[in-house]
Amino acid sequence: MFRMTDDTFLDDVAERLAALPAVHAVTLGGSRAQGTHTPESDWDLALYYRGGFDPATLRAVGWEGEVSELGEWGGGVFNGGAWLTVDGRRVDIHYRDLEVVEHELAESRLGRFHWEPLMFHLAGIPSYLVVAELALNQVLRGTLPRPEYPGALREAAPPVWRGRAALTLRYASAAYVGRGQATEVAGALATAAVQTAHAVLAARGEWVTNEKRLLQRADLRAIDTIVAGLRPEPTALAEAV
Repeated sequence: MFRMTDDTFLDDVAERLAALPAVHAVTLGGSRAQGTHTPESDWDLALYYRGGFDPATLRAVGWEGEVSELGEWGGGVFNGGAWLTVDGRRVDIHYRDLEVVEHELAESRLGRFHWEPLMFHLAGIPSYLVVAELALNQVLRGTLPRPEYPGALREAAPPVWRGRAALTLRYASAAYVGRGQATEVAGALATAAVQTAHAVLAARGEWVTNEKRLLQRADLRAIDTIVAGLRPEPTALAEAV
């Protein structure tokens, strides 16, 4: 069975996405955009639309997989997408509303952002994630801004993330430690570590698009030793926190 080369495959997929109504740009993200991928890595693509994008037009392309409606992944800045198989390759497609992206870009330059929960993310995501994508992703079709990390955001974001981490640990101490609830404490420690890692990277002015290597990048991987040593005993849990 004929299989396209990676370059031909990417060009073909980008062209078909760019041809969808309301789509103004298409980007490649994730490890493949940053050159850290392996042959098994999936392909992370984003389509940037303005106005009334209809996911039915993506579904009609006929690729195998699931295509969500707008807002089906929880709404907010991360407002849906698709998990597909194209030419035997795993492809993730994210919807990006250009009006939302432009708003968050302007907010980030003023040092403002908000937090959103997102499935599979321990600490949730900052709204400036979509700005990070502009800075890091490879534009395949159309044109998009390429922002630097705003100085105002470097000042504003770290104390917000550290405050969330402190509250997470404080709640764990009050609610779980005395009951010997090691599983809940483990969850709180992991969450607080990722929140702190966000603070570290923001202070450095380094963009974050997901949590996969966040602890390594922030030099916080030693949290594994603390979590691995948890025991369902109040004294041990208090020491870990």
